Amino acid sequence: MKSIFKRVVLKLSGEALAGGKGTGIDTETVNSIAAEIKKLNDFGVEVAIVVGGGNFWRGRSTEDMDRATSDYMGMLGTMMNALALQDALENIEVITRVQSAIEMRQVAEPYIRRRAIRHLEKGRVVIFGAGTGNPYFSTDTTAALRAAEIEAEVILLAKKGVDGVYDSDPKFNNEAKKFDTLKYIDILNLGLGIMDSTATSLCMDNKIPLIVFGIDNPDNIVNVVLGKKIGTHVKED
Repeated sequence: MKSIFKRVVLKLSGEALAGGKGTGIDTETVNSIAAEIKKLNDFGVEVAIVVGGGNFWRGRSTEDMDRATSDYMGMLGTMMNALALQDALENIEVITRVQSAIEMRQVAEPYIRRRAIRHLEKGRVVIFGAGTGNPYFSTDTTAALRAAEIEAEVILLAKKGVDGVYDSDPKFNNEAKKFDTLKYIDILNLGLGIMDSTATSLCMDNKIPLIVFGIDNPDNIVNVVLGKKIGTHVKED
């Protein structure tokens, strides 16, 4: 089996790491995701990961708190997820580095673009935590930004509870139509909520392909990289 990509950014939501618990970290789920990432690493794929923090904190649902403070709390949540995933990967002998956009020397390296690329070239998995380090930006935007910076070939957007992009929420509409392919401008024009507009525009401007797929079956991480036709493929050409 051969990968169709050499360097990828895998975007994992915090909810994906919570498994069936909904909040916090589910060890069994994290271990199963780590096992799939190891397979990519064994194939020679350079894997960078951006983790969300929604299993610990969702700032946008808190109206009474200062937005910047709320966003910083969310960034700290992403760091807990990053460390948990690092531990799971290193338990199965995958050399992993966590880089944080907020300096915290005792637990992670600071994000340095050239260092991240060098880690990837040496076969190490790199996990980007703390978002962009700035409030008002989502971890989807972080994934788009880091993908552009490290010149990744694709963003793998792993979603919990859905297997691609639909024209409406399939949880509430049994007749929702799934898209096999899309252009970024379609996401913006149709108001599809798969990524926020900042992340979508950044991907569009830098011509970074995006594959949206379900993470409920962790095998999909490997299947996507092997070129199997699952999920929704977003690109400009």
